[in-house]
Amino acid sequence: MLFNNGKLNVRKLEKKDNYLLAKWLSDPKVLEFYEGRDNPFDLEKVNTEFYNPNDDVNGCIIEFEGVDIGYIQYYELDDETREKYGYSKNTEVIYGIDQFIGEPAYWNKGIGTILVHSMVEYLIIEKHADFVVMDPQVCNERALKCYEKCGFKKVKLLPKNELHEGEYRDCWLIEYRRE
Repeated sequence: MLFNNGKLNVRKLEKKDNYLLAKWLSDPKVLEFYEGRDNPFDLEKVNTEFYNPNDDVNGCIIEFEGVDIGYIQYYELDDETREKYGYSKNTEVIYGIDQFIGEPAYWNKGIGTILVHSMVEYLIIEKHADFVVMDPQVCNERALKCYEKCGFKKVKLLPKNELHEGEYRDCWLIEYRRE
């Protein structure tokens, strides 16, 4: 177990979780917000994308009340991403996170807010992050609302940052800085 916050647990991704990821990442409702409906994942693609031993991404499964409901990953920003975001001269410890709730029945229940808040706390306390960043699409208003509730602030617009459903979409670079 990576961490626990009441009914929410986050645990490290295991090989057996590949079936969950394939299920979630082939659901058009989930893909509308994560990866794109034109980019479904089968088991082979999940194994290639999420189980690369040379990858510095730490994948985790989100459990709520004992049910596996989603995925979250965290990673220290590499030089290329620091450059892209404008942090190349910054020597602080910066982590990025990405997540989705793969079970739509668990959407709009405040779980995302608990999750993001808990992960940020984990990264600051356990990984000594100076701040945490994300780059959600501008049009993902529900996610942005959640992140702002958790203390993230919009830093700058990233024009045409992410290919999603055949077009490059604008994203916000958002930060959570510890006080």
